[in-house]
Amino acid sequence: MSEVPARIRGLLDEVDERSGAAVREAARLLLDAIESGGIVHTAGAGHSLAMVCETFYRAGGLAPVRPLWEPPILPLTGAVPSTRHEREPGRGLAVLRAAAPAPPDVVVVFSTSGRNPYPVEIAREAAALGVPVVAVTSLPASAVATDRAGGSIADSATVVLDTRVPPGDAVYPAAEPRTSAVSTILGAYLWSLLLAELHDLAAERGVTLPVWTSSNVPGGDERNAALLARYAPRIPELGAP
Repeated sequence: MSEVPARIRGLLDEVDERSGAAVREAARLLLDAIESGGIVHTAGAGHSLAMVCETFYRAGGLAPVRPLWEPPILPLTGAVPSTRHEREPGRGLAVLRAAAPAPPDVVVVFSTSGRNPYPVEIAREAAALGVPVVAVTSLPASAVATDRAGGSIADSATVVLDTRVPPGDAVYPAAEPRTSAVSTILGAYLWSLLLAELHDLAAERGVTLPVWTSSNVPGGDERNAALLARYAPRIPELGAP
């Protein structure tokens, strides 16, 4: 089992070595959107929805984030059907059109393989609408994944953040990996790098970045109230009155 930490650290090192320029460009896109009054739409299906949750209404996270999803593509509402729905043509297109992103918004799509219709349609339609797309995907996994959508989310991306997740996601045992999936670890790490870069870029521009404060620390609820009032009209998932 000792090889798992080394394998994960090695993949994190790959992300660090390869992602610097892409993270900076993605941070610039997001900050441009936020400064111009736009919001960040985040999408994914299956276990990539864990990353959508990571972006939304979370301590230290961006406030102007709207999660794009619907129950059929969440494994908790039916694991086997969720896989079928992610491969169903037209579903991603409908979800994106219902959200109606428009410049200066940005769309961030999470998908390790990046080859199923649901995430590909979201990325394609956003790009067709002139909305910048950040694809958080694994180029190694996408290169060998079954092509069910005539392309990948990377094809429509303004910026690609490569998680370096190996094909199949699992990393243990090394000789024939069957377990210890790493996509959530690497995706969350990349998102944290992006938030840190975004913070520094905002400081350079003299912009106060709109981020949530934990509601479990003194003053957290009060700090968040202004952000709720500001963004709830465009983000119904915040559930604010």
